Amino acid sequence: MKLDKETMRKLKELIVFTIVILIALWNYRLLFSWISFAFGIIFPFILGGGIAFILNIPMSFLEEKIFGNRHLKEKKIAKRIARPISLVLTIAIVIGVVVLVMFVVIPELTSTFLSLGRTIQTFVPDAQRFLEDMFTDNSEVRAWLDNLNLDVGQLMDQAMGFFQNGAGNVLNSTMSAIGSIVSGVTTFVIAFVFACYVLLQKEKLRIQVRKVTYAFVSENRAEWFFEVCSLASKAFSSFFTGQCVEALILGSMFFVVMTIMNMPYALLVGVLIAFTALIPIFGAFIGCFVGAFLILMVDPLQALVFVIVFLVLQQIEGNLIYPKVVGSSVGLPSIWVLAAVTIGGSLMGVVGMLIFIPIVSVVYTLFRASVYKHLKQKHRKLENGQRED
Repeated sequence: MKLDKETMRKLKELIVFTIVILIALWNYRLLFSWISFAFGIIFPFILGGGIAFILNIPMSFLEEKIFGNRHLKEKKIAKRIARPISLVLTIAIVIGVVVLVMFVVIPELTSTFLSLGRTIQTFVPDAQRFLEDMFTDNSEVRAWLDNLNLDVGQLMDQAMGFFQNGAGNVLNSTMSAIGSIVSGVTTFVIAFVFACYVLLQKEKLRIQVRKVTYAFVSENRAEWFFEVCSLASKAFSSFFTGQCVEALILGSMFFVVMTIMNMPYALLVGVLIAFTALIPIFGAFIGCFVGAFLILMVDPLQALVFVIVFLVLQQIEGNLIYPKVVGSSVGLPSIWVLAAVTIGGSLMGVVGMLIFIPIVSVVYTLFRASVYKHLKQKHRKLENGQRED
């Protein structure tokens, strides 16, 4: 059998690819270390891209509402300042929301921990008296303590050794924490600066990416790639917008209901639940735990009532509001929203919950389009067969 040049070239490529795969599998630890090193280098830029994508949603809205007027679009000065002003306003709004929440949450938490400290101060003497009475009046406990044969000196030596080793461990942990904080702040600054550059020059970057893609990829594949990217962009934008709307609705519901029922910390708990509800479906439970703890310090009975109220509102939110607001915003049926959150949380935790809904939405849309395409083709074949008969 004679092999032409094209077949020989494909065989050589296949052999080289197989050898590379075998070498990679043989040295998988070294490969993973290289991948981890490369990911550490590009991670600030990936994070910057994520920040740019999120900030682009309100920035585009402000740019369209403020500078979307036809007369402003025709002016050169307006074109030049539209993007920077919209970006600055977006950053100012985000910082303002964070600062406002901090001014609401931090003072309330401080007063709560102070009251908790006072409660503990009154609880400790009562607990001490209770233990003293129990040990004094209970002969069986005293006999059990006498039979323990405790070596006080040995216990003191062990305690001193524990504290000496613990001091070194605390120092090492502190230095490691400081290094992690500095590294995290540096990464965030680099990512934020990169995000600002991306947002200010997003049209130019889009043109450059299209040119590179069309230069090295066939036209059909390039068109399909950009179609998928456009679909993913719309899905992620709609999801984050819907998630914020849903969190605002849930936080407002808790604030109104708690105010009507005269519960303490209504504003604080509403803000906490609104923020934690940004985590799909399960995030509000974190706010419930914190809210129940805060109310428990004031009135245990109201804390129980709050838990019951939370379960009722959570059922309303989980079965009615969330699937309708978020599910409809990404074009995904309610059952697939719940499945995406569950699978994403199992695989990647909180991050998986956030990104799996738009990912599943994109896959669902592409799969649905493919199903309809194949059904049309089969329908045409059946019609042609009937006509031929």
